[in-house]
Amino acid sequence: MPIATESEFPPIVMTFAASDPSGGAGIQADILTLASMGCHPLSVLTAVTVQDTIGIEGILALDAEWVADQARCLLEDMPVDVFKIGALGSVENIAAIAEILADYPDVPVILDPIQASGRGDELASDEMAHAVRELLLPQTTILTPNSIEARRLAESDDDDDPSLAACAERLLAMGAEYVLITGTHEATAQVVNTLYGASGIVRADTWPRLSGSYHGSGCTLASAVAAMIANGLEISEAVREAQDYTWHTLKKAYRPGMGQFLPDRLFWAREDSGAQGEDAEAAQAADARSSH
Repeated sequence: MPIATESEFPPIVMTFAASDPSGGAGIQADILTLASMGCHPLSVLTAVTVQDTIGIEGILALDAEWVADQARCLLEDMPVDVFKIGALGSVENIAAIAEILADYPDVPVILDPIQASGRGDELASDEMAHAVRELLLPQTTILTPNSIEARRLAESDDDDDPSLAACAERLLAMGAEYVLITGTHEATAQVVNTLYGASGIVRADTWPRLSGSYHGSGCTLASAVAAMIANGLEISEAVREAQDYTWHTLKKAYRPGMGQFLPDRLFWAREDSGAQGEDAEAAQAADARSSH
């Protein structure tokens, strides 16, 4: 049987993330998002968690050698178009992944610097945050923190509450090529997500604020950005399309448990023709406003 050429199979994205047995966040969210957006996901497990839609009860990091072996086994077998990084579990895992990324400098890296769960359960120690700054940011194409994560990663002795623009400037100085800061946690009428680059603001997108609390929205956005870049979009347009996809997954979110809502990453597959027409009309009326 002849070997397929790269043009005959979907783009491939490798995700490093922890397992979330609820399917709301983590590597399960990455796989769902990447597949939904036309990519083939390769999954490298970094940690195992005990959690549901309410919160995290425990986390067990995998041995760093196992993490590295998972990735290198796959990388020797298949070409990877984009790396996506989520919760990493330990400083040792961060170091192992940084070493792998250094061997593939031409592959874009999308880093979601997860610090805590939606409930506030700690997922990254100060030592891990330091390792991310030192080892991963210099290799990152797009960093996708929410405003809380951005302020923690960009912390400085100079001030107690830096502006998001100042945080982005610091994170860019640490080595990230672009920083996409999401504004869900900011006290604004609408959600403003801003993409920063070396020259300042690349784009700012404003989205209608949805009610409810969502489990896995950050994982979904970062994976969607990775998918769009893997599909060949330029940075600015990839970020715009990823936000649009993520906003619709949240608009269609469901609550199967007693905790947070889960984004519906396959929302488009559940719509019949009539619903599609109604949704298109509603989306047009309440679509996001963008500035470039």
